[in-house]
Amino acid sequence: MSGFSTEWLTLREPYDLRARNPMVLDAVFSSLAGRPSVAIVDLACGTGSTFRALSPRIEASQYWRLVDNNLSLLARVPPSSPPRIGVTTLSVDLNRDLEAVFDRAADLITTSALLDLVSEDWLNRLAVEAALRRMPVYAALSYDGRAELAPVDPLDRRIIDAVNRHQRSDKGFGPALGPLAAGAAIAGFERIGYAVMHGLADWEFTPEDQGIQKEVLSGWANAARDIGGLLKPEISSWLARRLDWVAAGISSFRVGHVDLLARPILTR
Repeated sequence: MSGFSTEWLTLREPYDLRARNPMVLDAVFSSLAGRPSVAIVDLACGTGSTFRALSPRIEASQYWRLVDNNLSLLARVPPSSPPRIGVTTLSVDLNRDLEAVFDRAADLITTSALLDLVSEDWLNRLAVEAALRRMPVYAALSYDGRAELAPVDPLDRRIIDAVNRHQRSDKGFGPALGPLAAGAAIAGFERIGYAVMHGLADWEFTPEDQGIQKEVLSGWANAARDIGGLLKPEISSWLARRLDWVAAGISSFRVGHVDLLARPILTR
């Protein structure tokens, strides 16, 4: 899957990088330490943000397979890498053909901003395929439904509730887990014998972060319109007030995400 534009992925990448939980990241790097080479598969890679976030801190020689079904995004993955890093791209419909991704051995499966878009059935498929091969999974930036905005608007809570209901709709993988994704992933991996480290990885936008604030607020307004339950004039008025605060340089907010690293308890 990938229903996201290059412009949006480019805009959010520095905020994603800043949000990644450092303790979970350190555990990822520790799990790969001491190996002369590592093979990593990145699911729903977009333009390669997870690759760019992790590869500079991995000391081993690296072989990455970046997987997405959006050929336009895959074409924007950097074509060249340092000599010790190999990168190939693979176009796969992850809903239909997830199992095809596991046709080669890998030392780590990664993904970012994906689990909240998938169904419980799909998440279980991922866990089973990883467990059959005893592969660890690093899943970053799963939205968990929390949002704190300042200044506070009386309609904020109803808008966020509408957004969270919209997050549960089908995003191409069946009924999405949305804000329940991180909890479902932690429980699911633990159930099949994995140890799971997890921590918060929240977006934090300051008054200076106007571009991404405008995009997120506009996206929330569209989601609220799509899901229903609020009058469209109410939503438009809410968006106008919040955008005015952004333009005035007084808007800031936090959006909740969770990172996790799931590892087989008995290592290879």
